[in-house]
Amino acid sequence: MSWWTLLAVVALYGLPPSCADLGVIAGVATRCDGRACNPRMGNLALGRRVLTQSVCGYNSTEPYCSYSDAAAAATGSCTPPKCGKCNAAHPQHAHLAAAMADSSFRHPNTWWQSEEGALAETVQLDLETEFYFTHLIVVFRSPRPAAMTLERSQDFGRTWTALRYFASNCTDAFGLDEGAIGADGVTCTSKYSGAFPCTRGEVIYRALSPWHSLDPYSVAAQQQLRVTNLRARLLQRQACPCQGKDPDAKHLPTEHYAIYDFIVKGSCFCNGHAEQCVPAHGYQPMRERTNHVCKCNGHADSCHFDWAVWLESGRRSGGVCDNCQHNTEGRHCQTCKSGFYRDPQRPASAPDSCKPCACHPVGSVPFHLSGHSLCDPSSGECVCKPGVGGPHCDRCMVGYWGFQDYGCRPCDCAGDCDPFTGDCMSGSDLELYYRGDYHLGHNDSEHGSIFRADELFSALHYSEKCECKEQVLGSPKLFCTMKYAYVMKVKVLSAHDKGSHAEVDVKVRKVLSQNTKVKLQRGRVTLYPESWTARGCTCPILNPGMEYLVAGHEDRRKGRLVVNMKSFNRVLEREY
Repeated sequence: MSWWTLLAVVALYGLPPSCADLGVIAGVATRCDGRACNPRMGNLALGRRVLTQSVCGYNSTEPYCSYSDAAAAATGSCTPPKCGKCNAAHPQHAHLAAAMADSSFRHPNTWWQSEEGALAETVQLDLETEFYFTHLIVVFRSPRPAAMTLERSQDFGRTWTALRYFASNCTDAFGLDEGAIGADGVTCTSKYSGAFPCTRGEVIYRALSPWHSLDPYSVAAQQQLRVTNLRARLLQRQACPCQGKDPDAKHLPTEHYAIYDFIVKGSCFCNGHAEQCVPAHGYQPMRERTNHVCKCNGHADSCHFDWAVWLESGRRSGGVCDNCQHNTEGRHCQTCKSGFYRDPQRPASAPDSCKPCACHPVGSVPFHLSGHSLCDPSSGECVCKPGVGGPHCDRCMVGYWGFQDYGCRPCDCAGDCDPFTGDCMSGSDLELYYRGDYHLGHNDSEHGSIFRADELFSALHYSEKCECKEQVLGSPKLFCTMKYAYVMKVKVLSAHDKGSHAEVDVKVRKVLSQNTKVKLQRGRVTLYPESWTARGCTCPILNPGMEYLVAGHEDRRKGRLVVNMKSFNRVLEREY
């Protein structure tokens, strides 16, 4: 059995090397039964903190330019440089060291960049305990260094040992011939130090030569592979050859190092007796790791590994975020707590993305899909009790009075009534409402207009006083013969008296049928009631806050959706 079969690395977490047999923990048979097994392969740097000496745009915005030599490789010509700006404080223009340790598959175009003019740099990965390191892949965005060393520590950074020298000219850089072993037992190679390609050039190091066999469980192998810290020292920059062909490029800001990915393959080593690494006691990932690996959406500082969650996910992910912040909850802090809603105008990772519900606790009822929350968790929309209106369900609708736990009761008047006492209101009282000088009743110091002017006489609110004859359809065949222009499931948002006509604003939940000039789709539309009774009522009655199945016709000349005594409407149960 080869070394690469025996030695694998932790896949998802790169966790401290505690080994566990899934058969012992989960009570199921594993691939370790009767044979050697090891954890799966992965990237130890994924999500961990990678340290550098500098970062571009640390103090102010820095311009930079770079070359892509894709055309040069094919045609021998160079494309013009591409320029941009870097600012470490601005997320869209920042190129921090953490970008080297994110997923190269999910985020292939993120990179770290040094400050402009940096002569040398150090990229360092510190591990919290001992690991076995098998190979390294560094993908550069800038041209690869003309000279570079790879070093490791086995005592948490107290002492360092060189693993490999990389140089375009080994003799000039390190005093070694190509492939020769130096006094410290380290060789130098020029294979990964060419100026081409100018971007996405790779530097690769293998801890074990594929041409020489070595017992992976031997003391020699453990000494060769064990590591607590790893660092790459970038010692000498080199320019892209395209820059020398461009006379206008001499003063362009191209003197920096930039790296897309710093991939460190390694593993906890279980001597062939376990197939999974587990977190060591007290292990807490850092915020960068939490966001990249546990996917906490920026709302948690730490996470932990849960075996049950890992098994339920098909052994893909076992991360659970700890102590979700910013009014969030869930395994990934992905939902807002009860009593809060997601602001669609803010990113999901923003600290203020979950806003408190503004629904009045007396005038609103819990949203039917969110347990005890008073508002729709996706929009903040409130569901009012009968007779209650307003965006926050904090007042009686026109034609109702007595704001209480049960809602508001209908006025027993031909017109409107006082929303607090139920007393019928005269024309002079209504003038006060229009001017905003009406006393609210409970506190003489409070003045103000309770309703918008266009809501004052909306007869659509008078459901208890108006008598409308409902359209009764005995069979589906009869329903089809009515040739309705539209059939929709809607929620009534508000109703308004415009003087010459009434308007009902609804939110379309679903369009079941349409044969109209106006294209209907989910969202807000306006319905236009036609029929007015002698008592100032509009039929059919459509109450704000209620949900209906509505079928009606279209005024094709004006492009309006009409509801009248020939229309069909039914109150729906809130089940969607």
